Amino acid sequence: MGDRKEKYLTFVEKLVNLTHSEPFDKESYVRLISDICLEYRIAKGDTEFYATLLMEKRGVGEAFCDYDNGKAAKVLAKVRIVSDTKAVVIGTLYCEDGDEERSPEEMDEIYTMLKIIIGFVSRKRLLRILESFGFMDSEGYRNLRALNRYLDVENTENGLGGKVAFHIDLHNFTMVNKDIGRQNGNIVLYRYYSKLQEVIGDTGIIIRLGGDKFVGICDRSVKRAVFDVFSGAVITYDDEKNKRIKVSAAAGVFMIPNPYMYNDPGDIMDKIMIASNIAKNNSGDSIVVFNEKIKESKNHIKRVQLDFRNALVEEEYAVYYQPKVDIDTKKVMGAEALCRWIKNNEVIPPISFIPILELNNDICDLDFYMLEHVCMHLRRWIDEGREVVRVSVNFSRKHLADIDFLPHIVSIVDKYNIPHEYIEVELTETTTDVLFSDLRRVVCGLQEIGIWTAVDDFGVGYSSLNLIKDIPWNVLKIDKSFVPKDTESEDSISNKMFKHVVALAKDIGINCVVEGVETVSQLDVLRRNGCNIAQGYFFDRPLPVEEFENRLDMKVYQ
Repeated sequence: MGDRKEKYLTFVEKLVNLTHSEPFDKESYVRLISDICLEYRIAKGDTEFYATLLMEKRGVGEAFCDYDNGKAAKVLAKVRIVSDTKAVVIGTLYCEDGDEERSPEEMDEIYTMLKIIIGFVSRKRLLRILESFGFMDSEGYRNLRALNRYLDVENTENGLGGKVAFHIDLHNFTMVNKDIGRQNGNIVLYRYYSKLQEVIGDTGIIIRLGGDKFVGICDRSVKRAVFDVFSGAVITYDDEKNKRIKVSAAAGVFMIPNPYMYNDPGDIMDKIMIASNIAKNNSGDSIVVFNEKIKESKNHIKRVQLDFRNALVEEEYAVYYQPKVDIDTKKVMGAEALCRWIKNNEVIPPISFIPILELNNDICDLDFYMLEHVCMHLRRWIDEGREVVRVSVNFSRKHLADIDFLPHIVSIVDKYNIPHEYIEVELTETTTDVLFSDLRRVVCGLQEIGIWTAVDDFGVGYSSLNLIKDIPWNVLKIDKSFVPKDTESEDSISNKMFKHVVALAKDIGINCVVEGVETVSQLDVLRRNGCNIAQGYFFDRPLPVEEFENRLDMKVYQ
């Protein structure tokens, strides 16, 4: 007993001395661990280190095996320590199968030495990660400081030249979190990041800006593999049940020329952010490569945004009216108010400025400007004794979250004493539950005060029957892309879908208007399916107010 106790005290003394000495004598430490394991019949000893509790939960950390005789069969002792900084160190000792039980005294000695060892590991790893923490976030992702350090090191004539820089934003990740839960969403996010890191390898770096946004740089030799991950990667988030999800991203890319040196990291960041924003809002390509055309587009966006307020004050935005016509009687039944920007006697088409104003809340101010001018025109027409028609005004989806949206509409309409039935509010469909709920609230509120509502561009997006089942619209505006083509047979899927959508809308009391009607054959399709209101170039393009007034006075198309 005395000899064993003496050995134990010697082991403890040596452990303390070795684990507190500088410089650290690794060879002596390994020999001592081996001697301890042999004395206490330990088959294997390992330690695990996790920088945070979350990283322990994810299994993202470091593991070290200090001794292994290849015969480990079962756990003999295990100690887990959580430091003040929430780093986690776990030490585990194993024994051979059928090994005899240790006495309580032996186990106490084993646990004491194990605690000394993992305390040492904890100190060493924490010292090492102090530097790392400056370049990692709390969830184990490299951060912006890591990218800036990488750029500083590589900013030589040949260091960055020829590489590929990118900014990515994962598609619909809010919905992913909702569908599989935030905890599984976090697993998906980290594994997607890890997959990109694996593909990039030592040719570059990837960091997280925050949320589901990442920035990276890689060599052109791995560009195709990296782009494939952007386009879609299958990520397993439940290994046991093999539950998987496909994740893709909108990516802005800058092909760094060779040679290349920057004056400021923003030279690269600006380019990939511009391209990324275009990719995110683009219905086509999800990978956009920065070029001079994009640079000019950015300048155009700035000009439009800077000119917007002055254009409002100067009333450069004009209301044009496109008639809605009864295809049987040829009578004007209504009109849609459309915005045109007249600057320096030039008419600027909506595609050149509306999407830009949609980037922020400028579009909301323009919508109310349009409503006010429509009400001014209606008031004048009523006072002049004209036979007026209902006018529809488009409102951006951005209004839906505004709790004062309805009162603002009513205040403008009532300011000009316009009967509510002469105003129709056009809103587009939405694919998120939150906005769908707001959409229903707005439509129901407008219905209660007698203002008509229309769902715009039905058939362009992923229209759901819930859109017309759960929301009491007055009008369903069917996009021309939903109308069957001249070459399609009566039995085509397009013909059948159009026929049944129109029939369903009529059965539940919703009026149908078809947009973009341009040909006689399209009119025939409308007649066959009982849809009698058309809007499009077959009758008229959008008209300046004076020309539209002439159409009102004419009453019927010849």
